[in-house]
Amino acid sequence: MSVDAREWVWQHSASRGIARLVLLSIADRVPDQQCVAWASLTSLVERTNASRTAVRDALRALVAGDELELLDGYQGPLRATVYRLPRAAAFLAKVDAAGQEDPDAHVEPSDADPLPELKPERLQRYGIWPIKRAESAPSQRNPTGAESAPSRRNPTPRRHGIRTLEGADSAPQNRSEPKVNRRYSSRAGTVTSASEWKVDPETHTWARQQGHLDRLGEQGLRAADAKWRAHRADRGVKSAGVWAADWRSWVAREHPPGHPNLYALPGKGPSQPGGMTRAEAHTAALLAALDDEPTATEG
Repeated sequence: MSVDAREWVWQHSASRGIARLVLLSIADRVPDQQCVAWASLTSLVERTNASRTAVRDALRALVAGDELELLDGYQGPLRATVYRLPRAAAFLAKVDAAGQEDPDAHVEPSDADPLPELKPERLQRYGIWPIKRAESAPSQRNPTGAESAPSRRNPTPRRHGIRTLEGADSAPQNRSEPKVNRRYSSRAGTVTSASEWKVDPETHTWARQQGHLDRLGEQGLRAADAKWRAHRADRGVKSAGVWAADWRSWVAREHPPGHPNLYALPGKGPSQPGGMTRAEAHTAALLAALDDEPTATEG
């Protein structure tokens, strides 16, 4: 389901720059059609490779608009902030309803699309639980995940759902989301080029668990890897974590040899020149824009 949420961001979101990258990072965590996901500020900083200040500003701008909603009545593992993509949820519900009547129906998003009612019981399986608080106590949460009125004491966080020993960022909400923990963060600090980056065991396991190895086969996976390295050869050096996330996104969109280029949602266009899909072209343009942004004064 995270693929559908990401595709909505690529095709229909008006966000730009860091805000678009933050929205994509949250969409990548979406586990079902409700388009709800939890994310800590630290994990968003690591996934976007942007400064904490830039990520905070992007979250505030997104929540102030209509493409991201802060669910301050819920919290994820270790009190992580919970977000919803309301317009994406409304569009996916519209697509699902139209597909039941006509599988070939073409659906376009509209501001008038009704937002489906949230089903809290479905969120609990992903470690998202309602916050228990007195009715007279107003919420103190803000979009960046920090408390607006912190206590002088550091209380022990309440534990709900399934927890791991490595903390909130180590447990992904769906199998396509890479784990973010100390071991992964250490690898993410290694700067390398796309041609020098090697597929690590976690990424190879991800390809097998997600069925991409069976879908593409060993030869097809090697061909996808070679194509990815050719397209990323001129991207300079980046952290290994960034290359791993980009490689996974590429493989998830790759089709087996001889397979027609189908699209997950109606309204997709043909492949872009040079063998790149529209999503890949958007990614290339976005990464190029981020590389050109000054970072000396950030944070």
